[in-house]
Amino acid sequence: MKLNRRLNQLTEADYLNLLVNHQRYTDFNSLGLFRSLLENEKLNLEQRQHLRDVAIDVFPKFYDFLQLKDPYTYFRLQTLGQELTVADEQTAWDEIRRAQQRILTEKRIRHRNFGTYTKHNCGYDICPFNGLMVRQGARLAEGVMGFGSDKRISNNRHVDHRADLRRRERKAWANQRTYLEE
Repeated sequence: MKLNRRLNQLTEADYLNLLVNHQRYTDFNSLGLFRSLLENEKLNLEQRQHLRDVAIDVFPKFYDFLQLKDPYTYFRLQTLGQELTVADEQTAWDEIRRAQQRILTEKRIRHRNFGTYTKHNCGYDICPFNGLMVRQGARLAEGVMGFGSDKRISNNRHVDHRADLRRRERKAWANQRTYLEE
């Protein structure tokens, strides 16, 4: 069975019916559902918050993975109806980053080329590269996912061991010099 309607044009009753019977629809898209909750102009704030909570109860694993797949949508859903200060917003993004790193290590995902990180999206409507699939680490890549625990990557996309090697040589040379002077 097909839905044959845009998700951002549904009413609250239609959303609740869709969430109960989502397995019947062959063209159902859970990412589209969460994005449509933010875009739907027919719903007021209380209805959006209620439907968000119901959708999280129906799709808890997908909602957690949404932090990796589309962190901006996750952030907007998480803070729906809240007035945030700059510090609150930064704290929320730090929590999202920590959760992303936790999910990547739990699921043993080594690459980070999925979701919104796979396409070029610079924000300019006239950019000819919008929507273009890009390789991780390419110059056209926008919004690269990075953590403080990451190793440095050289231009050849190999881990740069030379800096560690130079530091070890420098420390060893300094230790030998003080040993000889004594």
